[in-house]
Amino acid sequence: MLCVVFLPITFLVAGGSKLCPHQCSCHGASELVDCRSRGFTHIPHSIPHGTWLLDLSGNKLSELRSTSFSGIWVLRVLLLSQSNMQVVHSQALSSLTFLEKLDLAYNELCVLPPDFSQGLASLKDLKLSHNTLEHLETKSLEDLESLERLDLSHNHIRVIEVGAFRGLTILRHLNLAWNQLTVLQGGLLSMQQGLGVLLLGHNNISKIEVEALAPLQTLTILNLEANQLRSLKFKIFLNLKTPSTHLQMSENPWTCDCDLHRVFSKILRVRHLHVDDYAGASLGLMHSQLCIAETATVLIITGTVMVTVVAAMVMAERKRKKKRMNLENQ
Repeated sequence: MLCVVFLPITFLVAGGSKLCPHQCSCHGASELVDCRSRGFTHIPHSIPHGTWLLDLSGNKLSELRSTSFSGIWVLRVLLLSQSNMQVVHSQALSSLTFLEKLDLAYNELCVLPPDFSQGLASLKDLKLSHNTLEHLETKSLEDLESLERLDLSHNHIRVIEVGAFRGLTILRHLNLAWNQLTVLQGGLLSMQQGLGVLLLGHNNISKIEVEALAPLQTLTILNLEANQLRSLKFKIFLNLKTPSTHLQMSENPWTCDCDLHRVFSKILRVRHLHVDDYAGASLGLMHSQLCIAETATVLIITGTVMVTVVAAMVMAERKRKKKRMNLENQ
């Protein structure tokens, strides 16, 4: 009798871990769980323990609680975009130690908890675009030591605390486009020596601090288009010691004077820097002649002043000699 009773119980326990949540579709022995656009208001409780991809995008979740993913230890991919997400509570993701991709794009997140990244040491790809984030604190992302791609575009970010990216030491791709940043600070990217792509277009950046780009030893693309840049310091780019970097800086309200023309002329002579376009600035050859004309004007004015001064000195000397001769004749 013991054998007869034991076998069905064993079967039920083993099979229970493979059950698919109601309204969801499961594939590959329940390793791929598709719960897209099912109207869920909370994370389903019956997700199989062996699930490695969970798609909950397009639902009405509103929040992630600290117990939302309890028991799903081997999850690798978690898709939560377009889920009306407003709040991620403390330690909501801390149990997902094997997670490699997290998509929270197109939600309504305005803040990340200080321990948002706790437990996410394996995460490689994080999408937080199209939210309403305004401020990135120092601790929110500090545990993302394996992160390679970070998309924070299309938010309302005004402030990024220096140190916010400190733990992201192998980051390769950083997208901060379409935010409200005003300054690119020195020290912000001090640990991103391996960063290859930095997208900062469509912000309000009017100032780049001299040391801001210095740590970026492998940067291949720097996009600064459609900001509020009026002038640049050549030293900013002189500090950029990379094999080859493409600079994209069109659609800025440049102050088109000779100082700026000289900066761009110097940049164009640096072998590893490639200005892809700055047509909006009209800083090309058409301005070189204006600067030559300005220089010529300055030289003419300077020459005229020098001639006038010399003539005055000569006249003064003649008057002095004439006066001396008159005194001697008396």
